[in-house]
Amino acid sequence: MQKRKLVITHNLTQNLLKQIQSIIPDWDLIVGRDKNVWQDHILDAEIVAGWKKGLEEWCLSSESKLKWLQTWSAGVDSLPLEKIASKNILLTSANGVHSYPISETIFALMLGLTRKLHTYVKNQQTKTWHHAHMKLEIHEKTLGIIGVGAIGKETAKIAKAFGMKVLGVRHSGKSSEYVDQMYTTDQLPQLLPQCDYVAVTLPHTKETHHLFGAQQFKQMKPSAYFINIGRGEIVVEEELIQALQDGIIAGAGLDVFEREPLSAQSPLWEMENVIITPHTSGSTEHYDQRLIETIFIPNLKNYLAGIAPSINLVNYSKGY
Repeated sequence: MQKRKLVITHNLTQNLLKQIQSIIPDWDLIVGRDKNVWQDHILDAEIVAGWKKGLEEWCLSSESKLKWLQTWSAGVDSLPLEKIASKNILLTSANGVHSYPISETIFALMLGLTRKLHTYVKNQQTKTWHHAHMKLEIHEKTLGIIGVGAIGKETAKIAKAFGMKVLGVRHSGKSSEYVDQMYTTDQLPQLLPQCDYVAVTLPHTKETHHLFGAQQFKQMKPSAYFINIGRGEIVVEEELIQALQDGIIAGAGLDVFEREPLSAQSPLWEMENVIITPHTSGSTEHYDQRLIETIFIPNLKNYLAGIAPSINLVNYSKGY
C-alpha cells in the first residue's frame, strides 16, 4: 500500500522537520526548495506546503491526489483560486506570521518619513550636513489602519506607545483592542480627513482592487503620509504618483506595487517624499518557525483527526 505523502517546497531546519515527522511517522515527507527534490512526488502528494510557479499543471491535474494546500504567503490573490476551489482543495494561508515584522516596517516607514531619515541617509552619502527642514514628530498624531487583522492589531498596539489616536477600517466594523474607533470600508470618506498617517494592510480582492485612487488621496490631509504594505493593486499607482507630485499628500512609504519589481522608469524612485522597500516587509528570521509551529502543525493534527484545518482557512467567496 502506497504511503500518504506530504510535499514541502521549502527548506526547513531539522528541528521543524522532526516536529512534522513525529506527527506523521508513517507518511512520506518530501522537503526541499529545489524542484528536482519534489517534482517526481507532487502528483501523489495529499498535502502540499508552499505554492510555487508551475505547480498548477501538477496539483490541479486530474491525476493529482492533493486535498490540502498550505501557502507560504499571507496573500492568496496570485493563486488560481477558482480552479483550486473547483477541485474542493482545502487552502490555508500564512496569515499572522507577519504581524511583528510588518508592523515594524510600517513604523519604520512612518518614522523615517517623519524624521527624514531617508533624506539624511542620502546626505550622508554625499557628506552633506543639512537640517533638511525636519520638524515633525509622530507622538499624539492620528493613524488610520485600513484593514485591522493580525497586522493591523499589532500596528495599533505599537501606536499606543506613541500616544497616537488609532482609527481602523474593518469589513465587519467590529471593534478591536487598541483601536479607538472602527469604521467600515464605505466610511473611508469620514476616516481619511482625520488621519496624519494612513496604513493599508488589506489583502487584494475584487472588493479592495483600486480602493485608493485620486478621490481618496484628495480626502486625506495635505500633511498626511500614505503607507502601503498590503498589495500594490489596491492602489491606482498613477493617481498616487500624481497626488505625490501635486502635494495632495505629503509623502508615502511603499513596500508593494501594481507591477513588481517596480519599473526603473517609475517616478517613485526619484521622489524625495517617498521611501521604497522591495516587498520585504514580511521578511523575518522567524518566518518558517511561526508558519510551521503556529499554523501548519495545529492544522495538520486536525486534518489527521478528520477535522478541516481551521487556522487561516481561505474562504473562496471572499478571496482570503
